[in-house]
Amino acid sequence: MRRRVRRGNRRPAITRVSLVAYVKFAAANRRLIAFGFLAAFASSFGQTYYIGIFGPAIQSEFGLSHTAWGTIYMLGTLASAMLLPWTGKQIDALDLRLYTTLVGALAVVACAAMALTINPAMLVVAIFLLRQSGQGLMSHVGITSMARYFDSGRGRAIAIATMGFAVGEAFLPFVAVLMIAALGWRWSYGATGLVLALVLVPAALWLLKGHLERHRAHLAELAAPRASEKLQARSWTRAEMLRDPRFYLLMPGIMAPAIVLTAMFFHHLNLADAKAWSHAWITGSYVVYALAVVLTSLAVGPAIDRLGAARLVP
Repeated sequence: MRRRVRRGNRRPAITRVSLVAYVKFAAANRRLIAFGFLAAFASSFGQTYYIGIFGPAIQSEFGLSHTAWGTIYMLGTLASAMLLPWTGKQIDALDLRLYTTLVGALAVVACAAMALTINPAMLVVAIFLLRQSGQGLMSHVGITSMARYFDSGRGRAIAIATMGFAVGEAFLPFVAVLMIAALGWRWSYGATGLVLALVLVPAALWLLKGHLERHRAHLAELAAPRASEKLQARSWTRAEMLRDPRFYLLMPGIMAPAIVLTAMFFHHLNLADAKAWSHAWITGSYVVYALAVVLTSLAVGPAIDRLGAARLVP
């Protein structure tokens, strides 16, 4: 007699991890997770998809070809990347509230520099400041704080915080198109700086209220003796990482999506013009992309907590 195989009990990964559990986790840690989300969202103003919206207007004003504009962006981005290892590690030496204030102030200065730039040389400096403060340090603040202060729920915390990137990608390009049409590109970046200075940075600092106690508890946990030295994880130094061949095997897979998406987002309005698509239509379509990012994050976050990041990489 054949045994019947019961079906229908299997659920997709996204539903096995109840959304209720996500909500409870976020509610229990609401201030810190909201801080990570807000930092990720605030990084949007230095991300390629936001800066790229201003590309056609900037090219038109300064008479830049696609190659010249791309070169300016490359120089600013590379300079930011070279400085990031030093500026990024300062988060380990400074209080998170002070570090967030400094990064936020730099982002406001970057927006002002972009709004006031008068020649291509100043444009390189403005791009450098935007990439350093937004894409580099503001993202670093949000993700590092999640990784540092969460242990068992680290994957879920990072997954929720990174939704800030998705929300920015979904709505800010469309908003930027409308602002440029109404105010012009310079006033639009000036308005961006005002939003950072008057809303986002103060909100981030408010969310860090009471952070000193959390940080002291974190330091006490690090200083506490472990049951077994073998169970104590040791962080690699930068030199150890660079000497390990596995780092270079992972790099192509890590870099490929960034290269493809950066190129697409940087020239997205030029691509829209070539296809005779409206700027509002192409930027409004990013909601679909952002939704895919959110759903993937919700599925992968608990998987990282359950299986570990190393097992999921292959």
